[in-house]
Amino acid sequence: MPIALITGASAGLGAEFARQLAHRGADLVLVARSAGALDALADELRAQHGVAVEVLAADLLDEGDLDRVVSRIGDEAQPIDLLIDNAGFGLPLHFADNDIDDEVRHLRLHVEVPMRLMHAALAVMRGRGGRIINVASVAGFISRSTYSACKSWLIGFSRWANAEYARDGVTVTALCPGFTHTTFHERMGLPQGEEGIPPIMWLDAADVVREGLHDAARGRAVSIPSWRYKAIVALTKVLPASLTSRAARRGRV
Repeated sequence: MPIALITGASAGLGAEFARQLAHRGADLVLVARSAGALDALADELRAQHGVAVEVLAADLLDEGDLDRVVSRIGDEAQPIDLLIDNAGFGLPLHFADNDIDDEVRHLRLHVEVPMRLMHAALAVMRGRGGRIINVASVAGFISRSTYSACKSWLIGFSRWANAEYARDGVTVTALCPGFTHTTFHERMGLPQGEEGIPPIMWLDAADVVREGLHDAARGRAVSIPSWRYKAIVALTKVLPASLTSRAARRGRV
């Protein structure tokens, strides 16, 4: 069976990726800081789908833990077929008021960590084939503090890597959802429904993951779930940056 490694797998989109892939028969390597949540999810997936689930509790901002995950990805005896870079967190949009050490950790987790994991995955996937899904955001298409900048980097790098390594049988897809019903906002102290975002703009995690997996299977470099956000991204190409920046000050994506 194919093996998928998912970071940030204990909740939100990561857990939804795990459930959908297990339903399809994939074996899993689940990575997150919370060993208890990972163990509970692993037990659920083994019982429901009969797949093999490996739990790798790791803080990706800890050098030793990151090295363990890189080593698992590079294990040629049990090669990873699908890497899903999903781990992340958000910060308030007011960069000048944020703690700079928090901003550096934010940058590392959203840029350095997926870069290192992709580098390890490509080393074992090239020539054999494989897929990489980088969970980005529609925020990457607009000017929106450091979160937007990090996701923009991830989108741009995924586009390049998808074209560059297609000849080696590897696809790289940046999945760019908008506001999605997960625990992401609660962890920032921003309960869903309190950000002034209309209900129509909220996406369901299952739909986001389903469309992301579909687009990755088709070899698309960028996946934008839902017609609503496809239209918004199209508008960002023609509207002034000053206008989109003002609009982007509401909520978190």
